[in-house]
Amino acid sequence: MEFRNILQSKWALALLGLVVVPAASARSSRTDPEPPPQFLAHPLYATRYTCTEHAAGDLGYLGDDLGQDCLVQEFVESDGRAFTRLYRNDGYSNADWYGWNQPVLSPCDCTVRRILLNPVTNEPGIAGKPPASMILLEAADGTQVVLGHIQDPVVREGEAVRAGQQLARVGNNGYSRNPHIHIGAWRDEQPLQIRWDQRRIASP
Repeated sequence: MEFRNILQSKWALALLGLVVVPAASARSSRTDPEPPPQFLAHPLYATRYTCTEHAAGDLGYLGDDLGQDCLVQEFVESDGRAFTRLYRNDGYSNADWYGWNQPVLSPCDCTVRRILLNPVTNEPGIAGKPPASMILLEAADGTQVVLGHIQDPVVREGEAVRAGQQLARVGNNGYSRNPHIHIGAWRDEQPLQIRWDQRRIASP
């Protein structure tokens, strides 16, 4: 899809940093006693991974508010010691990162609404320029889910996908410093707190 067409959608404008679409939680206090609504997601990878979370209001627009950045890990043994690591060697090459080019799985039974591709691949440690390559999904209840920094999508716009189905591979593009996948979810302009379906997480 051409950039000028996809840029007409509000979610893309927000994620590209061209406009700000305020999220409901960004307009309220962090001390709000009501917990945010949640989205139960199928794991993004068929292997061990970890996620860092965006605090409410830190990036107060849809797709980023309450989002997560997820990186593949490996359990590495060396000299009689064992560590969980994100990359081998010095991490200066994308191929050093265990997540690089890993299959990205659908977090839900959804329809693919939009796909945006940025052909520029970043060097690890150096943030690139927006937009990130991304896939926008929509569930039957209207929940929108965006996956950012993907590469090599294997699905098409309009295609129905099942939770756990491969959608793409892990890339490093857009405003990103290393190979990972960003996930954000919202419904009716209300950001959702993502919870992983631990019944589906790969065992160590």
